[in-house]
Amino acid sequence: MYVSRRNALLTLSLAWAGRRASAIDSREAAPKFRAKTLDGESLNNQSVRGKVLLIEFWATWCPYCRRDEPALDEIVEDFGGRGLLLVGVDVGESRKTVQRYLGGRPRAGKVVVMEDTNLAAAFAAKSFPYYVVIDREGYIAGEQRGSGGPGALRKLLKRAGLDSSTEDDGGELQSSPRRG
Repeated sequence: MYVSRRNALLTLSLAWAGRRASAIDSREAAPKFRAKTLDGESLNNQSVRGKVLLIEFWATWCPYCRRDEPALDEIVEDFGGRGLLLVGVDVGESRKTVQRYLGGRPRAGKVVVMEDTNLAAAFAAKSFPYYVVIDREGYIAGEQRGSGGPGALRKLLKRAGLDSSTEDDGGELQSSPRRG
């Protein structure tokens, strides 16, 4: 009787460990994408590898997107030198409309219009703002629908390993354990 209990416990333990192991690697790889910024820079999965990519889906008419602009500028200032790349994808508007808007309100990150990327289709961006963060290895670390200000954006970036508490005394970014 003792042996069968022991075997049952061992079987349950192995089953639980296998279940936990599958949860560790449950993040999805980011979809293959291509994008061309308004400045003419080409971006794709390979060119951004090793960086944390924060994608903002937005529109010039969106008041919530406008409200988040100062928070995004602050985030880029704080994390840009530590591997953050912000890409704002304007959805559904012409290049001329976006360029006119940016003439009076420059953005801290790179800007892409929907016709120059497949990102809006890949993430089914239909409401704004909508944020997706991709970690340094190319996995989707999190997403946020709607405006949340700097606190919510910092929390989202933390899921990808960017956090103000991840600096050591030398100012270097320490690697974060892969989240499960």
